[in-house]
Amino acid sequence: MSLAVKQPPAADRVYSHVKQGVLDRHYEGGTLLTEGELADAVGVSRTPVREALLRLEVEGLIKLYPKKGAMVLPVSAQEIADVVETRMLVEEHAVRKAVPASAVLVTRLQELLDRQKAEAAAGDLAAAAVTDRCFHATIVRDGGNEILSRLYDQLRDRQLRMGVAIMHAHPDRIAKSLTEHEEILDALRAGDAERAVGLVHRHVDWFAHLARGEVR
Repeated sequence: MSLAVKQPPAADRVYSHVKQGVLDRHYEGGTLLTEGELADAVGVSRTPVREALLRLEVEGLIKLYPKKGAMVLPVSAQEIADVVETRMLVEEHAVRKAVPASAVLVTRLQELLDRQKAEAAAGDLAAAAVTDRCFHATIVRDGGNEILSRLYDQLRDRQLRMGVAIMHAHPDRIAKSLTEHEEILDALRAGDAERAVGLVHRHVDWFAHLARGEVR
């Protein structure tokens, strides 16, 4: 007798569906989502849809309009500035702390770099954006500071959303991102903390300019 796979609660399914749609730009900023459409798309009633949308509003991804639905919030200039400032502080500290880099860290970063190269070559921009974030998060986690790691993880969804948007708008820049990841890894491997910090600063600053629409 085969056991049926237990599905997650209805509200969780709606939450995951909408969040993934926002992050991979299936639902662009400014899109109005109605409870009825989402209920039909996921195959649930409207009650769990409301619960899921409330959670997403708290996370700052949508804004609810009573009797109308929910609007996907565009990424604001202030949000970009806040994310970039926090990334710069956390990542420069983390990369300095990572030197001398352990063999475990170097091996893990090389694996992520190889994966991102394969995803970029296959044209899977959403997956490449996720792996990009994993590369940076791995360096942060290596420092062993749980509070900083949690803070960085809280930025994850916002960074993913911006990263996917950037990769779609500037597909030629993926190669530049990969090159800079390679350079950061080489500096860690060589034990050159100052060079690694300089590379991270340039990398995040480049991300900031693209996210603001200032092509460099």
